[in-house]
Amino acid sequence: MDDDRNRNVNIVILGSTGSIGSSTLNVIAENSGKFSLNLLTANSNDERLLDQCKNFCPKYAYMADQAASKRLRQKIIKENLTTEVLTEEKDLHEIIASDDTELVVAAMVGVAGLDTVITSIVNGKRLLLANKESYVVAGEYLNSLADKHNATIFPLDSEHSAIHQCLAGIKNKADVSKILLTGSGGPFLHTNPDLLKNITAKEATSHPIWKMGKKISVDSSTLINKGLELIEARWLFDIEDIEIVIHPEGIIHSMVELNDNSVIAQLSTPDMKIPIAYGLGYPFRISSGSKRLDLAEQGPLNFFRPDFKKFPCLNLAKEAMECGGNAPAAINAANEEAVAAFLDNRIGYLDIYKIIASVMDKIEISVVKSIQDIYETDNSSREYAIQKIKAL
Repeated sequence: MDDDRNRNVNIVILGSTGSIGSSTLNVIAENSGKFSLNLLTANSNDERLLDQCKNFCPKYAYMADQAASKRLRQKIIKENLTTEVLTEEKDLHEIIASDDTELVVAAMVGVAGLDTVITSIVNGKRLLLANKESYVVAGEYLNSLADKHNATIFPLDSEHSAIHQCLAGIKNKADVSKILLTGSGGPFLHTNPDLLKNITAKEATSHPIWKMGKKISVDSSTLINKGLELIEARWLFDIEDIEIVIHPEGIIHSMVELNDNSVIAQLSTPDMKIPIAYGLGYPFRISSGSKRLDLAEQGPLNFFRPDFKKFPCLNLAKEAMECGGNAPAAINAANEEAVAAFLDNRIGYLDIYKIIASVMDKIEISVVKSIQDIYETDNSSREYAIQKIKAL
């Protein structure tokens, strides 16, 4: 983004019907005239994407699910809308790569979004990344691509956005001692460990602070989401010393400790529109449309150390970060399959950890030399996870 804060920026939103995509559109609506939508994409929610086409008039729309894409095309014609529905995946990549696209918001869930993330980077786009899985499995590789193609990778997670804001005022990176990555602790922070075996999908997706999709809500409940964010932070900021701090109120979104033992923190109400607005407007500040933080009204803020015994998935993620190579790809693939099985009532809540642990024991950890190594690890890890799920 150039020095003109009022310049209209052409945007692609990948995964516009999800919680992050929808919040991004809310921020865009709050800042009328500053952004134009080149493309919106979704997997299968044609009804919501149709509503977004009515309200925001994107030039193009794309749906991964072919049946949903056909329904959307028919409805677009019936409603006499100007949006063109793309039917081929290659057309999706062409629009992302085109000169008309300046900024890409990667808001889709899962490693399946890695292809479009790579397309954005190799074409030198400014990438706002909420798709943490892509960065978890291929952070080092994506960093090298970004350097090569003069692309920018900008974090949209509230925690990583907070760290970015804390680091923005530090002139010398050598002054940083460590990152303090905060997390709410999820819905089971104070639940007796003996009761976790009977946890249902409905309970695991009921987050006390954030309104999120089902998959990321389950990840938050097991704390593996915080572990994946740990890996993500390591590559985003090139800092290895990262400490996880449980902060149930979700007001401090992360902190940075300096060599003189002072700590810089970013605070705001727990609303994803705030980090999204920071990313969309950077280096300027634009309206988020969120509620202002009233600390006197908020009351006390609490902090705890994470319970690695109660939430063993967090340990697995830390080990994957320390191992490096293809280990993050393996843990991400195993977790995606395990969570999907849990949400389908095919396995119990505590089986999520068992499946991930068995995959991590099975997969041979190796150095990643190409993106193909990532895909091969992803495939083999999923295959083994599926076998373990069937065996339970």
